Amino acid sequence: MSAAEDLARTRTETLAQIDALTREFDEVVAASRSSNADDEHDPEGATIAFERQQVAALLDQAQRRLGDVDAALARAESGDYGRCVECGRPIAPERLAARPQARTCIACAR
Repeated sequence: MSAAEDLARTRTETLAQIDALTREFDEVVAASRSSNADDEHDPEGATIAFERQQVAALLDQAQRRLGDVDAALARAESGDYGRCVECGRPIAPERLAARPQARTCIACAR
């Protein structure tokens, strides 16, 4: 599978994750509106506010990953894909296989 195919697959998966997390976030918000429970003092577990923040953090992470993938696709189009944006050296194929949207080589990532 080529780098562009890996990136396109990762992009599709990330968009699906964003869609699912957005629906989940909307459900949590809707549940908090329809509930008049005092979830801050509920001994049964996580609060609605905690769940909302947890989903929001996952959604933010997925949106950042989508931005990284889109930037990698732009680098692939320009011929710069697979080169470290910091030092210009090639990024190891193993790193790109594990993380196709990688912008830096391992040395620069540290």
